[in-house]
Amino acid sequence: MTSPVGARIELVAGAPANAWIVGDDEEVIVIDPGAAGDVLAAVGEREVLAVICTHGHAGHIAGAPEVAERDEAPIALHPLDRSAWRDVHSADPDIAMEEGGSFDVAGVTLEVVHAPGHSRGSVLLYCEALDVAFTGDVVTERGPVARADGFPDWGRQLDAIGAHVLTLPLETRLLPGHGPELTVETADKSFSSWYSAGPDQPAAADEP
Repeated sequence: MTSPVGARIELVAGAPANAWIVGDDEEVIVIDPGAAGDVLAAVGEREVLAVICTHGHAGHIAGAPEVAERDEAPIALHPLDRSAWRDVHSADPDIAMEEGGSFDVAGVTLEVVHAPGHSRGSVLLYCEALDVAFTGDVVTERGPVARADGFPDWGRQLDAIGAHVLTLPLETRLLPGHGPELTVETADKSFSSWYSAGPDQPAAADEP
C-alpha cells in the first residue's frame, strides 16, 4: 500500500511473527523483527530509522538488535515490557516509548497507543495517513492473543481492543503480529463472539 507522499507498507511474514516495514525507497521503520535475516533482506539498501517492538515477547524482539545495528538505529519498546526484553537481550532498548509518542518516516507519522492486556507494555502503532494500525498481539483475526500461560488478563485484553482498536475509523486496516490482516469493522463485528467464547477459547498464538 502506498500513500500520496510515497510511504508504503511491506510484510515479512512467517515464523516467529509478522514483521512490518514502513517507508519508501530511501528510509524505513521496522516493526517487530522476530528474525533479522529476512527483514534485512527486505529492507535492502534503505536506511533503517528505527526498530519498534509492539511488546517484549521473544517472537517479536529476537531480531531487533541485529536489524538496528546495521544503521545504528534506535530500538523502541514500552518500559513496562523491559523485563520480558531482558529475558532475551542483555542491552536495554534505546527508546522507552509511551502513550502519545510518535515516529516519522517517509512523510507519515506512527502514533504510539498503549494498549496493555496481552502484556503490560503492549502498544499499537496508528498511522492515520495510511489508514492502518499495527496491532502486534493486541488483536488478530482470531481475536485476543493468548500467551503460553493462557489469558492471564482476559478482561484487560478485551478492554484494550474496545478502547483502542474499535474506536478507530471502521475502514482502518489492522496489521497484526500473527496471521492475516483485518479491519476495524471486521473486529467490531467479531467482538461479541470473542467475548462470548471467553478465555477458554483456542489460542490465536502462544507466547511466553
